[in-house]
Amino acid sequence: MNFKVNTDIALTHLLTRKRQTLIASLGVTVGIGIFIFMISLVVGFNKDSDESIFKSVPHLRIYQEDEVCRPLISGSGSSYLPVIVNPKISNLSNNLINPDKLIADLKSQPDVVNATRQVSVNIFYNNGKSQINGVTSGVDIVEADAMFDIESTMLAGDIRDLLTTPNGIIIGVGIADKLNIQINDYISVISSIGVGKVLKVVGIFKTSNSSIDDTKSYINIAISQQLLKQSSSYVTDIYVNITDPDKAPAYSAKFSALTGYKAEDWQAANESTMAKKQTRKVMFGSISFAILLVAAFGIYNIINMTIKEKMNDIAILKATGFSGKDVMNIFIKETVVMGIIGTVMGLILATVLIKILKNVYVGGDVGYFPIDFEKSVYIAGAIIGMIITLAAGFIPARNAAKVDPIEIFKK
Repeated sequence: MNFKVNTDIALTHLLTRKRQTLIASLGVTVGIGIFIFMISLVVGFNKDSDESIFKSVPHLRIYQEDEVCRPLISGSGSSYLPVIVNPKISNLSNNLINPDKLIADLKSQPDVVNATRQVSVNIFYNNGKSQINGVTSGVDIVEADAMFDIESTMLAGDIRDLLTTPNGIIIGVGIADKLNIQINDYISVISSIGVGKVLKVVGIFKTSNSSIDDTKSYINIAISQQLLKQSSSYVTDIYVNITDPDKAPAYSAKFSALTGYKAEDWQAANESTMAKKQTRKVMFGSISFAILLVAAFGIYNIINMTIKEKMNDIAILKATGFSGKDVMNIFIKETVVMGIIGTVMGLILATVLIKILKNVYVGGDVGYFPIDFEKSVYIAGAIIGMIITLAAGFIPARNAAKVDPIEIFKK
C-alpha cells in the first residue's frame, strides 16, 4: 500500500490516543534520560579517578624487582639436601644500570610520549618535635612537570625555583598543614637509612588526593641520591607515559623485555581502584538498562492494547487490500514516533540533570560533582533507546500482521 496512507493511519492512532502516546513517550524519556545521566556519572567518576592517579603515577614504571632466594640445586626427595630452607626475599640493588640508554631506548618506541628517571626515598619530615613519614621523589623537575603537570597543582611557589635551589623541596599541602610549614621555611628530612638534610620549602602543591598531599614531595635528584648515600648515577625508577593510558598493560611485557627490568603498568599498580571502576560501571549500567527495559514494556503494553482495540479496523484494512506487511508497518511507525519523541525529550532531560549535578559542590578531594557531557554517551543512549523501543513495538506489530480478517468477521 501507499507509504503516505500507512503513515496517516499511524499518526491518526497516535493522535486519537494522546494520553497513551504521551505516557509511552515519557517512559522512553525517563529511561533514556536516566541511562545517559548514570553512564555520564560513571564516566565522570572514572575520569576523575584517572586524573587523580596520573598526578603522581606514570602509565608504566620500570624498576628492579626483588626476588625470592632459591636453592642452588633444584630437586626433591630424600636424596636431595636443600641448600636454602625457608627462603627470604633477596633485596637486590634498586639501581637501574645505564639509565640514559634505557631512557633513549624507551623514547624511541612508538606511542611513548615521555620517559624520565626518578629516585624514590622513604623519609621522615620533621619540624620541631612534629614528625610524619612519607616519600620524596628525586626528579628533574622540568621532566616531571611534563609528565605529571605539577605546575597546575601549585598553591604557592614556582616549580622552577627547585632548579635554582639545590637544597629545595616542594611539599604536599597536607605535609605543610600538619607541620605548620610555609613557603620559604626550612624542613628537616631523614631517610630510611638515617641520613638527614635540612631543605628549603620552595613550593607547596595540592593534587586533591589526600593520600598524595599528606606524604609526597619533590626534591632535586642529587639530594635524593645523597639521602641514600649513592652516586650520581643511581636511579631507582624510570617513568614512562604513552599516548593511550588504557593500552599500558599491552606494553608491560614489551618494555620489560626491552630493558631487562620489571615494567609495571598503572592498572596493575592500582588494582583496587580498577576494581571499583569496574564495579561502578556494572552497577550503574545494570540499573540504567533495567530502567530502559521498564520503558520498553510500557510501549509494548500500549501498542498491544491498541492492536486489541483496533482488531476490527485491522480486519477491515486487510479485507480492503492491506497486506500483513502494511499492518505491521503502521504499528512500527507508531513505535518509531513514540521512540523519537521520547529520545529527544530524554536527551533534554539528561542534559538538565547533568547541568544541575555538575554545579553541586561536594567538597573534600572531589570538589564539584565529577560528571560531564560525553558526546559518545549521548549517541549510545539514543541508539540503545531506539533499538529497545523498536524491539518492544515489533512483537505486537508482528502479531497484528498475522490477524485473519475472516476470523474477526465471524466474531
